[in-house]
Amino acid sequence: MNNLFVKGRNKAIMLAYKSVLKPIFFSMDPENVHDKMVSFGKTLGASSLTRGILRLTFGYTNPVLEQDILGIRFRNPVGLAAGFDKNAELHQILPGVGFGFGELGSITGYPCEGNFKPRLWRLRRSKGLVVYYGLKNKGCEIISNELRTRQFDIPIGISVAMTNCRDNVDVANALNDYAKAFTSFQNIGEYITVNISCPNAEGGQPFVDPEKLNLLLGKLDNIEVKKPVFVKISPDLNPGRIDEILSVLKQHRVHGIICSNLTKKRSNPAIIDGIVPEKGGISGAPVRDLSDNLISYIYKKEKDRFVIIGCGGIFNARDAYKKIRAGASLVQMITGMIFEGPQVISEINMGLVKLLKKDGYRNVKEAVGADVK
Repeated sequence: MNNLFVKGRNKAIMLAYKSVLKPIFFSMDPENVHDKMVSFGKTLGASSLTRGILRLTFGYTNPVLEQDILGIRFRNPVGLAAGFDKNAELHQILPGVGFGFGELGSITGYPCEGNFKPRLWRLRRSKGLVVYYGLKNKGCEIISNELRTRQFDIPIGISVAMTNCRDNVDVANALNDYAKAFTSFQNIGEYITVNISCPNAEGGQPFVDPEKLNLLLGKLDNIEVKKPVFVKISPDLNPGRIDEILSVLKQHRVHGIICSNLTKKRSNPAIIDGIVPEKGGISGAPVRDLSDNLISYIYKKEKDRFVIIGCGGIFNARDAYKKIRAGASLVQMITGMIFEGPQVISEINMGLVKLLKKDGYRNVKEAVGADVK
């Protein structure tokens, strides 16, 4: 596709989004907008005609962006992060809007209504969201049955977590809950993520404790899967705890790490809004530096031992490129799309090609970890 056409197309979509659609969306309750967009996206993705139109409207490809990672072919390194498509309804539309991969969920062992509303707020000045959904989803049995016969056009990951309920304060119950969800998706998707870092579940984040994490991964090791396993961690961990977690991960069947989930820290200088809800985790620009620092720290210590997926605060190609140069092979986003518009995915991919060529790289893989090697 001609670059001039793509640039012009993206600029027109961006102007329409920021001048017309975004003011309308941002005047409405954020959870209602999210639900309507998921429903609309599901409808568009169900038709081959609309999927084709979407590819013309948002698509961008370049061989410089293609990678083979852990036996999986990625057309580009930009994916949808878990947390947006909670019930795995958007996998058909994701390729059309330009994503190179997508992660669905997080999906839990049992159906979960999530936390009480309100549970989603915008931080307009900080370019972030406060998220307090609490792992709302239909549960692993229903969702796995819906996906079992599906064919995916791009690599799809499944994020699993423990159900947000009082019973899972008991670690034994939580272990069984994770195992139930993990087993349900052992043959669905190209990779599976164990989310140990949701900040909004009852009982907190018990599996950031190395002893409990060792129990969890040991239990999951006994479940047969023929695909890579990732672990998603918090951006709020101190170096000592990160080291302990890395030590545990190296003892188990873990191929990669997602850096990172939401932050709970309200003292972050990147948060400039006057009023911030006390509950919930924060996404978007306030997570950017936390995520980048976590990626650099892990890549510097482990090099290629783990595949790193960078997540948090990506709004443009430079944000994505910084994560790649810090050690991320792939990146994920949600909040940047909400603030910048759906064309931002192809803008990021096109911008990455320009940045890679400027630095003399023939492929995105060559830039991974360039700033810490």
